[in-house]
Amino acid sequence: MLILQRKNNQSLTIGDNINITILEIGNDWVKLAIDAPKEISILRTELLEAASANQEAASSHLNEGSISQIKNLINQSKNSENT
Repeated sequence: MLILQRKNNQSLTIGDNINITILEIGNDWVKLAIDAPKEISILRTELLEAASANQEAASSHLNEGSISQIKNLINQSKNSENT
């Protein structure tokens, strides 16, 4: 991990095509401008963590009992269509 200290309006470059500029500095926050190619995903960490938690919650609700219930419903639907 690289730790840098930057002042307002100073920048840093990552690779050949990513620039990060400090726009404003508050008491407990920093406003950044990130210039990167569109194909590079830039997400706030808390959004990634929330998405991961949602996926875990969804997968825990879909257990073997749920899967067998879904299969039964599909089979019942097929049987009712055939009669």
